[in-house]
Amino acid sequence: MESNQLTDTDRWVEEYGDYLYRFALQRVRDPEQAEELVQETFLAALKGRDSFAGQSSMKTWLVGILKHKIIDHYRKRGQGRSPHDLEPRADYLDDLYDEKGHWKSEQGPADWVGDPAAILERSEFWDVLRQCLDGLPARQADVFTLREVEQLGSEETCKVLNITPTNLWVMLHRARMGLRRCLELSWMGKSDRKRS
Repeated sequence: MESNQLTDTDRWVEEYGDYLYRFALQRVRDPEQAEELVQETFLAALKGRDSFAGQSSMKTWLVGILKHKIIDHYRKRGQGRSPHDLEPRADYLDDLYDEKGHWKSEQGPADWVGDPAAILERSEFWDVLRQCLDGLPARQADVFTLREVEQLGSEETCKVLNITPTNLWVMLHRARMGLRRCLELSWMGKSDRKRS
């Protein structure tokens, strides 16, 4: 069956196009770029179909190619970035903590209600997360996407984005804080917070 799918390339777009597009869109957050990456994936698959050994499903093989295309996309974006893009903001956390370093009472992290695994299965959550990522500075969103969504290791993420480990951890922390805040407002809302 897989060999029939391999030779019937006309069906690839019909069978896998929507899935690959959604996969790419969650990671690059740009509809045009996601379309381009899917097209590049199909082109690479067409050129490399003789190397497909059939040890995985066609869908898995295409997703693997797409993942490489996504990482290449981030690698290209990481080249030529100014070091000023990485400058820390001194006031970044001032509104979250008091002078002793404790959470300000209304700013502490909210407790999420529900099963986290079930939340991750909901497409609405991914839509909100993508919107929240769009609200972050581009470099922070890139770091978060590669490290947490694509689950690249720290060293590989630094290589792809051409940043130092210190830059990685600072931007990752800022991204997590920004996403936490955005998700609390956009996904959970004030009424969903557990009261203590």
